[in-house]
Amino acid sequence: MKKTKIVCTIGPASDSERVLAEMFKAGLNVCRLNFSHGSHEEHKVKIDRIKKIREELKMPVALLLDTKGPEIRLGVFEKPVEIVQGQEFVITTRDVIGTNQICSISYKNIAAEIKPKSRILINDGLLELQVIDILNDTDIECVAVNSGTLSSRKGVNIPGLRVNLPYMSEKDISDIEFGIENDVDFIAASFTQRADDIIQIRKLLEKHKSKIAVIAKIENQEGLDNIDEILAEADGIMVARGDMGVEIEPEKIPHLQKQLIKKANIAGKPVITATQMLESMTHNLRPTRAEVTDVANAILDGTSAVMLSGETAAGEYPVETVAMMTSIANSIEETLDYEKLFDENASLHETTITNAIARATCSTALALDANAIITASASGITPRALSKFKPKVPIIAITESPQVMRKLALDWDVYPVLADPIKSTDNMFDVCSRIAKDTGHVKKGDIAILTAGIPIGKAGSTNLLKVEIIE
Repeated sequence: MKKTKIVCTIGPASDSERVLAEMFKAGLNVCRLNFSHGSHEEHKVKIDRIKKIREELKMPVALLLDTKGPEIRLGVFEKPVEIVQGQEFVITTRDVIGTNQICSISYKNIAAEIKPKSRILINDGLLELQVIDILNDTDIECVAVNSGTLSSRKGVNIPGLRVNLPYMSEKDISDIEFGIENDVDFIAASFTQRADDIIQIRKLLEKHKSKIAVIAKIENQEGLDNIDEILAEADGIMVARGDMGVEIEPEKIPHLQKQLIKKANIAGKPVITATQMLESMTHNLRPTRAEVTDVANAILDGTSAVMLSGETAAGEYPVETVAMMTSIANSIEETLDYEKLFDENASLHETTITNAIARATCSTALALDANAIITASASGITPRALSKFKPKVPIIAITESPQVMRKLALDWDVYPVLADPIKSTDNMFDVCSRIAKDTGHVKKGDIAILTAGIPIGKAGSTNLLKVEIIE
């Protein structure tokens, strides 16, 4: 069983029942729905289909709603136009139809805030403009740094510009409320720049009495600068290398990725590494060697999950891509030095009762060469604490809550199992062992390290550890 979780974007290539079921079996853990595209009606169809398949297959697959966020986009063109290196071009906040001389932009404050010599990057940086002059309060004169094509609604990045847009647009609020109504498990908060962005989402969730987990997408310099306060507030982060690689020099991304993953590991929160991981498999049956190495290095860095975007949303081989990612994860996880990993992580986390028991559990599992760690958890706190210490053996998390089960779908090495409430302390460990055996996670003769908390059902009360040979 792979320890690293896989997040897959669901789109036209992957939203049939047959393909979804095959992706589930190939190793998918979390379904990502990109709300930059599609209507609520279209997303409702996808969500219902995912729920149907996961119920049929009895698999703890979670739903992640990825918000549109405070994006800047070009206006409308009648048709794509060619821009030639060195030509002058006007960006305007006026509502005009785009030509090869001028186009509209959605950010209305740009003329007041941008400076001459600023870079304007369009369509993931494929076309770069440099600002020559601010002509008036609506128009900016630019020169094309390179040749390229412009067309309707392309994304715009302006490195170094602090964009003064409301963090949550009316669309984002509507999308999140839709997610609450449809029981999504995670919200991926696009373009998170500060802790207050996460707090705004939390307030909206609290208003609706929702406990959806919030993942902060780190995509620009502001998010990087404020990563510590963001991590303190968010439930996890995503290393969103797409926009990050546009606004920040691409050669800096590998080091930043390692830094972000390490900070998330220290905080004990899940981290998703995303963008272009197996992009060539959008059209090819096999990935490039560089892509395989990229996925492998993210796992070696300590990522909790790896993500597929266009590969599964619009690619020709969505099932094969998930299977390849699973194969890479399994191969790399077999080579990890788990004693070294434990030693490195044992000193990173503050000494609370839960952390002390989790550390002792993982240490005992290593010393006895155990086959599994089994825990009963009402809140998910114990399995997450165990996951921090990167154990060699699987963490079987038994919970009575479907919501907790699905939230654990993003945590490294955690295999959640839904069960009836365990009411008696006397037989708690026997029940946990039986459930783990019945679900195929352990077998007779295996050594299991069991941990839980008394009183049963009290969140964060982990205080027991027991070694057991499975009967």
